Amino acid sequence: MKKIIYTFLSFLFVFSFSFSSFAAKELSLGCFEGYAEQEWIDEFEAKYDAKVKVKYVGSVDELFALTQASKGEDFDLISIDTSLFPRYGGAGLIKPYDKSKLSNFGNLMPAFQDVKEVMIDGEMYGVSIAWGSLGLIYDVDVHGEIDSWDAMWDPANAGKMIVLDDTNNNIVNAAIYLGMDNPYNLSEAEMEQVKQKLIEQKQLVRTYYAGFEEGNQIFDGGGISLMFSMGEFQEKALQDMGHNVKYIIPKEGGIGWLDTWAMTSGADEDLAHAWVDFFIQKSTQELMNERYGYGTVTHESSGLDYADRLNWLQPAEDFEWRNRVWNEVKASN
Repeated sequence: MKKIIYTFLSFLFVFSFSFSSFAAKELSLGCFEGYAEQEWIDEFEAKYDAKVKVKYVGSVDELFALTQASKGEDFDLISIDTSLFPRYGGAGLIKPYDKSKLSNFGNLMPAFQDVKEVMIDGEMYGVSIAWGSLGLIYDVDVHGEIDSWDAMWDPANAGKMIVLDDTNNNIVNAAIYLGMDNPYNLSEAEMEQVKQKLIEQKQLVRTYYAGFEEGNQIFDGGGISLMFSMGEFQEKALQDMGHNVKYIIPKEGGIGWLDTWAMTSGADEDLAHAWVDFFIQKSTQELMNERYGYGTVTHESSGLDYADRLNWLQPAEDFEWRNRVWNEVKASN
């Protein structure tokens, strides 16, 4: 009898331990708005008996700092654009995918399956999830029609504008405005021109904002009519808040981005692959496009007709150099 009881208790212990270990699985995401909707989380958690934890970030600089601080252990997946793979890969913060574990990979349009920027030493370190741009948002009631970045350097608009606090995007955007040939590979002379242009703009900026929600709140607080925005979805959000705003890619051009899910060096690989596979379903992509205006990677997107004016993000010549320049801009008087 004692042997039977011992065997039963041993089985109960093993079963309880196994169940608690399985139930305790958690997928941690570090990402931007629009990549972890609650209905997706609910569906994923029910299907995989796992919890999903989300940390929304306001800039690429913030996400890199968080990932680097934990050596890739705090997140399983991070949403990063294709220009950032040398930075993350060089720091040892990401690891490659096993494409055989992505049954929906074939859903991607060919241009988004074969992305050379996510390949490191012949292995795939990123899976395309969305594309879009960083354009200008303006209040139509205040400005009528705008077609140029000139508005963001016009002294008449002093105190009426806010700018995303992001190192690379501000430097690239200023270089595009100045008509430089390659905004991702600047000479020292070109960088000095960019720096002075951004210092000139700083005198007109009400404040730099750290993320989607903060930018919207500042705009909604009154007195702001211009914004170097985080993208198409910010136009919709401000319109939903009652603002008569318009989103444009000015005639000088703008920044285009392709975002991916990258798997961190400390990731739970099974859960990470499962989430990415879930994300590249057409139904998930359609909801993302409808709700945020992001370009889809599984089928053509409606309403995004300015790709020919976009300067697609690429790795910068020296990100640390750019970071120092941007900090000098913000510290200037």
